[in-house]
Amino acid sequence: MKINIGIDGPVASGKSTIAKQVASVLGYTHIDTGAMYRCVAHHAMLAQIDINNEEQVAQLLPSLFIQLHPDGSVWCNGNDVSSEIRSHQVSNAASVVAAFSSVRKNLVLQQQRIALSKGYVMDGRDINTVVLPDSELQIYLTASIESRAVRRFLDLQKRGHEVDYDTIEKDIQSRDFNDMNREESPLTISKKAKVIDTSHMSIEEVVETIVSLAKEVMHD
Repeated sequence: MKINIGIDGPVASGKSTIAKQVASVLGYTHIDTGAMYRCVAHHAMLAQIDINNEEQVAQLLPSLFIQLHPDGSVWCNGNDVSSEIRSHQVSNAASVVAAFSSVRKNLVLQQQRIALSKGYVMDGRDINTVVLPDSELQIYLTASIESRAVRRFLDLQKRGHEVDYDTIEKDIQSRDFNDMNREESPLTISKKAKVIDTSHMSIEEVVETIVSLAKEVMHD
């Protein structure tokens, strides 16, 4: 029996990396919803519109075609934007556009249609509370701000971006506040979610924990 697994959590808690590996172990498909919001932000930045203006951002949605490939690459309108959407600037812009009702409704519908056939690991901010409230396994990943800032700093350095640790830590604090206090689908812990603090866990340990929980649900 295939199930859907929803993984929520704050920025830089390791959601996408862990979701991708869990999907690989189980033979499932990983849907990185955060990448979809990053695509919207990136598209808006390329169009040189005011990303704080919901009406202008919403007008771009019909012209945006997002593809998430099994190899982890992300394509927007026929272009591979896998690297560009991970920049610090796009990350901050994504937090802004993700708060817009029109953007969330558009992408949530796409995500729900994808998951109908089961066998997906989907990560984001509101997977278990809004997108897939009936997902068979719900996970909430969390970690200290310090550990998340270090992860984000090292990841961006590895990708060749020039970054400042203090700036990243402050931005994470700001994004946490925005994500938890926005009117549209704020970041909250689902009542059915199993909370995992990854501050002192390796990626492998977290993946093993979730895979074990998934197998328990499948065999119930």
